[in-house]
Amino acid sequence: MDADTVTRTKKELPIKSTVFYGWVIVAVSAMTMFFSGPGQTISVSVFVDSYIGEFGWSRTVVSSMYSMGTLIAGLLMGLVGGVFDRLGHRRTTTAVAVLFGVACLWMSRVESVAMLFAGFFLIRLLGQGSMGLSSSTLVPQWFVSKRGKAVSLVALGGILMSALLPPLNTWLIKAYGWRAGWSVWAVLLWVVMAPVAFLLIRDRPEEVGLWPDNVKPVYYDPVVEDEPVEESWTVREVLGNRSFWLLLFPMIVVSAVGTGLMFHQVSIMGERGLSPEIAALVFSVSAAVRLPVGFLAGWAADKVQARYLLAFSMATYLAAMIVLLMTNSTPLAMAYGVLRGVMLGVLSILGGVLWPTYFGRRHLSGIRGVTMMAGVIGSALGPLPFGFAYDHFGGYREVIIASIFLQLLAILAALLAKPTRKNSQAEPNTDA
Repeated sequence: MDADTVTRTKKELPIKSTVFYGWVIVAVSAMTMFFSGPGQTISVSVFVDSYIGEFGWSRTVVSSMYSMGTLIAGLLMGLVGGVFDRLGHRRTTTAVAVLFGVACLWMSRVESVAMLFAGFFLIRLLGQGSMGLSSSTLVPQWFVSKRGKAVSLVALGGILMSALLPPLNTWLIKAYGWRAGWSVWAVLLWVVMAPVAFLLIRDRPEEVGLWPDNVKPVYYDPVVEDEPVEESWTVREVLGNRSFWLLLFPMIVVSAVGTGLMFHQVSIMGERGLSPEIAALVFSVSAAVRLPVGFLAGWAADKVQARYLLAFSMATYLAAMIVLLMTNSTPLAMAYGVLRGVMLGVLSILGGVLWPTYFGRRHLSGIRGVTMMAGVIGSALGPLPFGFAYDHFGGYREVIIASIFLQLLAILAALLAKPTRKNSQAEPNTDA
């Protein structure tokens, strides 16, 4: 093979195709995100009062079981990511959907606190964790230059899940009971999600004679014929990379602080003289803002370095917390909700763009498993400092101020996280 054949260049040649199969993958990933819903807090919270009412358990007992199940599930996400890398998305997502259905059926049979804890652990590991991991790591295998746009479409599945599952679960519980509600999700996972995953998922475009973005590079690996050259990091290599930890720090800060603020939001707003209805309205405002911002962020992610978008997201959250400190009226509470929605919209896109951009596609599931593990641990521990502040200081002002300083450090970390090559700390010439 002559030198011209292996010369690396950015020039690309389009291939002819009526419909790129990557867009089918986008649709399946959005569906996977939607079906992660039964394991997400926004869905599970609707069932909490049913347990309390039927079994007489305290809210503290139910909440503790949920926190413990979430924490243990989060600690296992690194292993789950490795399974996706070894077995592939098609087989693993199909198996997860089947097992998730079993977990939902288990939740419909709960009779004791021990069964509740086991059920919470399973739905958090298989739903919020594994299904979420699948939806966030499959699409980046199929897109590079259009990755931001593709990920923004996948995020629609999460937005629809957040909007539809709470009222749907409420209706199921009122009409048929909470046990039937869980059983319905078990059946849907078995007859809809699992077959779709098995029949439609393909792990990488190269496996079916295609290329990411439906564009064929003109350079090839001189060792592996017809495989485009792409630098991919292993999990072990990533853990030794400075930029990885700089990127992970803001994610942990947002996970911990965001969960703390969300968990105590009614109390925080009440401290400022606002009703629980206003506190709930803040969530609705954030959700409404998140959708259009997510599409804009998806467009921007294809043109702007991911670390700058991450820094912007952190800066927006910093502004939100400053507004929260000053909040004493409904308009200021709504302004906080808007800023929080902007942050969430940008961050929802970065989860699918940031890690493959920095560390490649080949070991992406293992890398995302580590990042999700860190995020889940942060979310499990996040509410504690806020509760401690309220008990010892009589309010949240001190912990919010401390969170603002953490947010400043997160912005700095994002800006310092320059892309690196293996065995080099020099930033490649890829700046936009």
